[in-house]
Amino acid sequence: MDDFAALAFDNAPVGLALTEERQIRRCNARLADMFGFEPEELSGASLSVLYPSSEEFLRIGKIGLERMKGSGRYRDERIMRRKSGDLFWCRVRGQSLNLEAPFARAVWSFADISEDRPLAEMSLRERQVAKLLAEGNTTKEIARLLGLSPRTVEVHRARLMKKFSARNSLELIAHIAGIPL
Repeated sequence: MDDFAALAFDNAPVGLALTEERQIRRCNARLADMFGFEPEELSGASLSVLYPSSEEFLRIGKIGLERMKGSGRYRDERIMRRKSGDLFWCRVRGQSLNLEAPFARAVWSFADISEDRPLAEMSLRERQVAKLLAEGNTTKEIARLLGLSPRTVEVHRARLMKKFSARNSLELIAHIAGIPL
């Protein structure tokens, strides 16, 4: 990396990481600070240290690999985990440097969006349902995507509505998406 590119990478207003096979090869101070690490602690670490659970790391990895095939791009908003264990909403964007093997080498950006998104205590399954609801999926679509019955999805939706004090699905989506009512 030349001096100007290194200066831009190191001082970007969002967290940046260069990865190989989902291992962090280099990250900027903003990323490390966002997650509560020192940059040296993340160098060589698996991206899994930034996820709420290893199951979530594997699940999102499968989704990401599928989405990156062809375009090399990935984006979503998800709950991530700080070193302290605290969970927060994060906007994640990725660009593969190898379209045939999307995770071989990639550039990722991370932006903390927790100020715009309320975070209630949610189980892994509730987080999955909330994310898919916020993306506009129906109960039947969510059930199919998660391998659940529509009734089970409705139970999770009802729990989420109670946790967010939402009176209806529209209000729940607004809370999940951080849209002021």
